[in-house]
Amino acid sequence: MRNRTVKNLYDKKFKTFDFEGVWADTIGQPETNGAWLVYGAEKNGKTWFSLLLAEYISSFTSVLYVSAEEGMGKTFVDACHRAQINPNNRRLHFVEYTPVDELSIKLSKRRSAKVVFVDNMTIYVDELRSKTLRNLLQKHSDKLFIFIAHEERNEPYTAAAKLVKKLAKIIIRVEGLACFVSGRCKGGTLTIDENKAALYHGSKIKE
Repeated sequence: MRNRTVKNLYDKKFKTFDFEGVWADTIGQPETNGAWLVYGAEKNGKTWFSLLLAEYISSFTSVLYVSAEEGMGKTFVDACHRAQINPNNRRLHFVEYTPVDELSIKLSKRRSAKVVFVDNMTIYVDELRSKTLRNLLQKHSDKLFIFIAHEERNEPYTAAAKLVKKLAKIIIRVEGLACFVSGRCKGGTLTIDENKAALYHGSKIKE
């Protein structure tokens, strides 16, 4: 492995999302690969926020949302309505629980999604352990994985979710429809507007 000069580093090009508005205010212009984490206590708005994020990212590239916990049941469909997902959106697709091995095969196909939401990690507690998680991220290093996790004692649950938190470029903790953004980004607070089913920007997180 050869050494790189400072100029080599500065000249390096990265693929990023050209986020705008409240997304850019908090997340900035993130890379299009790696891992993010969205976590919080039950029924605090994690899926709602994740659906809003999924639709926004789908304006840039193809997105697959794995609804492993709720499947395609009424509560999940209601969440999609609540987030006002555009029924004509052809870049955003949904699947129910899919075993990790099958998901990996699906993502290996030429026209597979570039961004994958996994909702949520509790359902994968027996499959998605440290080694499996690292292998998944390494095998599909050109993709962005956004993992959703429950919270236990103010930390993400499961052990794999805690590992994701350590590896994640973007970390978003959801509490009472307030989404606290941190990680390798600007940081700040995004709040879900229940009336408009949209997000508005709150105060910046103090460093």
